[in-house]
Amino acid sequence: MLAVDVLEPDQRVKKYLADHPRSVPIVLTKDTNLAAMYDARSYPIYVVIDRDGNIAGEQRGAAGERGLRRLLSRAGIEAKPESEE
Repeated sequence: MLAVDVLEPDQRVKKYLADHPRSVPIVLTKDTNLAAMYDARSYPIYVVIDRDGNIAGEQRGAAGERGLRRLLSRAGIEAKPESEE
């Protein structure tokens, strides 16, 4: 899993992450082509890419844990709750 932040100031993201730590790597980029590829008009956008490199699912807007698990399931990935890992 990887999170990508497009065009937001680095310091703003770093401050947010200091207050809201994440266990996934965060990539900061200024490349607006990436946002255009996924027709990003609202955030967050979750895109699940399967093992063959195909988009298996997409969620626009916050989906919560249950919604993200559904997306992962479509890609053939079983995601266990943190308490079970």
